[in-house]
Amino acid sequence: MIPVPRPSRRAGSCFRTARLLLCATLAQAGLAHALDMEAARVKAQVCFTCHGEQGISSQDNTPSLAGQPDAFLQWQLVYFRSKTRKSEIMGPIAAGLKDADIRELGSYFAALPPPKRPDGPDPDPQLATLGAKVAQANRCYVCHNENYLGQQAVARLALQREDYLYKALKDFREGRRTGGGVAAMPDAVYKLSDDDMKSSAHFLSRMPQP
Repeated sequence: MIPVPRPSRRAGSCFRTARLLLCATLAQAGLAHALDMEAARVKAQVCFTCHGEQGISSQDNTPSLAGQPDAFLQWQLVYFRSKTRKSEIMGPIAAGLKDADIRELGSYFAALPPPKRPDGPDPDPQLATLGAKVAQANRCYVCHNENYLGQQAVARLALQREDYLYKALKDFREGRRTGGGVAAMPDAVYKLSDDDMKSSAHFLSRMPQP
């Protein structure tokens, strides 16, 4: 049998020291992250009035930001800042943002818990069933990901405000809003009727929790 060498006292002491240093480093990293999130929260206060303190909107035709993909949030702010996406409210706010501000705000809202399904039974389950069929037929899941959770620079649709989803679809269809990147949304919605958009918005806003 080959004897297993035992670590010397000096080696054990070095191991304990290294472990303590690692723990201290991780603690400092966690503290730095907490401080960064607090700094981002301070910057995000201007957003709370419309989008909610936890990123959950209670204002008509105003989206919830919590749980949206980080890249999507950042790109929307870039579009507002460059006036590629026009808004009388968001344009002036985004105009003063630096790239670092945009990165922090995107990370902050992306890290917040997403909206929950509205309480109580669906007031119009037939409309939700129709909306699910419309979303499936138009292959919304291809870009917006399985369960419509969004990905990269593509928005999360699941449990977004119903009125805002309907407004966004109409804005895309009627040319008031253009898509970013490959600009797929105007092409995707031009053939949708108002009833299609209303049913899709209803379904997505109340769909089961993923």
